Amino acid sequence: MITIVSPTKAGYRLLFFDGRIVTAVGQVTLAETPKGIRPKEYRVRQAGRRQYRNTPTKELVNLLRSTEVMLTGPMPAFESFLADLQVRSRPLDACRLCLLEDRVTQVREKDAVRYGNELICLPCARRELRREVAHFGRMARGAMGHLDELLYRYRDIDRVLATIQPETSRRKSTLYDRVEAHEVGETQAIEELPLPRVFVEAAGVERLMPVQQLSVEAGLLFGKDLLVVAATASGKTFIGEMAGLKNYVEGRGRMLFLVPLVALAVQKHQRFAERYGPFAKASLQIGAARIRLAENRGGGSRDPRAPLIVGTYEGVDHQLRLGRFPSKVGTVVIDEIQMLEDPERGHRLDGLIARLKHLYPHAQFLYLSATIGSPKLLAKKLGATLVRYESRPVPLDRHLVFVERKEKIPTIKRLVDEEYRKVSSKGFHGQTIVFTNSRARCHQVAEQLGPKVGAYHAGLTSQERREVEDRFMRGKLAAVVTTAALGAGVDFPASQVIFDALAMGISWLTVQEFQQMSGRAGRPDFHDEGKVMVLAEPGATYSRDSSTTEEAVAVQLLKGEMGEVAPVYDLEQSSEEFAANAVVAKGDSVAIAALEDRMVGELEPVLPTLLTHKLVTERPGRVELTPLARVMAEHFVGVERLLRIRRLVQKENDPIEILTGLECEPD
Repeated sequence: MITIVSPTKAGYRLLFFDGRIVTAVGQVTLAETPKGIRPKEYRVRQAGRRQYRNTPTKELVNLLRSTEVMLTGPMPAFESFLADLQVRSRPLDACRLCLLEDRVTQVREKDAVRYGNELICLPCARRELRREVAHFGRMARGAMGHLDELLYRYRDIDRVLATIQPETSRRKSTLYDRVEAHEVGETQAIEELPLPRVFVEAAGVERLMPVQQLSVEAGLLFGKDLLVVAATASGKTFIGEMAGLKNYVEGRGRMLFLVPLVALAVQKHQRFAERYGPFAKASLQIGAARIRLAENRGGGSRDPRAPLIVGTYEGVDHQLRLGRFPSKVGTVVIDEIQMLEDPERGHRLDGLIARLKHLYPHAQFLYLSATIGSPKLLAKKLGATLVRYESRPVPLDRHLVFVERKEKIPTIKRLVDEEYRKVSSKGFHGQTIVFTNSRARCHQVAEQLGPKVGAYHAGLTSQERREVEDRFMRGKLAAVVTTAALGAGVDFPASQVIFDALAMGISWLTVQEFQQMSGRAGRPDFHDEGKVMVLAEPGATYSRDSSTTEEAVAVQLLKGEMGEVAPVYDLEQSSEEFAANAVVAKGDSVAIAALEDRMVGELEPVLPTLLTHKLVTERPGRVELTPLARVMAEHFVGVERLLRIRRLVQKENDPIEILTGLECEPD
């Protein structure tokens, strides 16, 4: 028989064991008497029953003398009572919560869990953790699984709770994982490379970065097509500059440097103009809709004959769809090639690459990305050699914090302020990019964070965006709040990235988008490390149609792997690309088929539909677009939208009514 004694507020609780089975439970209070400490009141209940019965204290004395007594902690009064009875005892480290449920679980420091000032067993710790997070409501299984993983890792409930209590959170408690930086090996000086002297003198670079060295070794300077996958700030842009300027100076043709966003194109154009302007003028091609912006004014800024043409995908593609092809192109650089996966624009980038390959078969094609799924397969589809550098130039800590919506902005403010107070070994303040899901939320967050924080999104004027960029670059802003849509956009050298939302509009971020945005934290020329803070609201969603909640998405994104780039285009997308290809191929059926074969994605057969609606005519070896079909190519619309436009034009005379009908008419 064994008697286990544990202290309670009113006295002491006793569990009587016969082997491994609890046979009875006792409650005793002690009192000081002339003879010493003695039992004052003693009650007992049988195991499995609730009701206690008063019992003579002699029975307790007899039991204690006939059993092995174990104490679950220091109990001076009870130990004195046992000494008077000449009963020996020994200590037992047991889970207090188990004892309250008439169970005994021995706890050892190596596998127990700290809960305040005591150690408890892991099953009880899991139950207590669930009780503590119950105020959030039902938490997704994946998020709860993440908390369990933290519990196994830290063996400390308070430390795990710090991830869902931002006012007391500690960086070590919220750490999800750490992506380590690797020591940079020896690389070549650019003086040693077969580069034109005029470029070497203008570049302002002494030695190659690791991914640049790998690219040179893969044949960059000998015309090889490359898919370069490396972290943000690893030097991918300079890879394009080396090949593009070398090809231009040596007479192989101009460079096209294509990016997904206007703001990014403007930034790259300014960089190239300042650095290489004396011997290779840079031109900007960002679409006719932007022609009146200040950055487009000035002599030669849109010159299609310039040695360096920096443009957006659509800006350059629009010229091709109009039948205007730049002459003698030696290098094509596609930055952010992961945009092939974009559901709205991916087909256009895919078609643009195919059209450029058709027009410039001898040009060198370079594809750049920080994040892409199955890069070996994509490189094969693009006919390029893969150059992959997985190391980051600085380490990256990724944190997951569960936060109620009302606590998000106060938490962001604290994180931004803490980061800005830090100064790196390079002498720069820590600065933050905050990603959220809408322009309205951008302004809401920025205004509440204070004057050292700016909102930044595509709805601002060009001048407003440049002012924010300039203040951030000069360290005058502690943070910018931007939409997820600009995740692959302008190059803000931030040390910290905060996710206020894990959605882009009402759609959840993909793993690729999340990793792309996360990678913007930590720049080698500015910071010693990068931080990513994911603020996930349990139960939150951004669409009535979504059953998935933000805390579940957070864990999926942090754990997720990117899939293969293998898009399948619908009728609308396929017909738009068919029309654009037909323009570039000048109606040659064989060339149109070859263009389709060059595309990464799978096109739906569209020629029968176009013939049915008399948008094209066909004769042996030729496909002729009607003027209406050319509208598809020039205005980036597919056959379904074009037919809707035609139907509305036939019904309405008022342009406003036509536009309203176009937006409101169901698909």
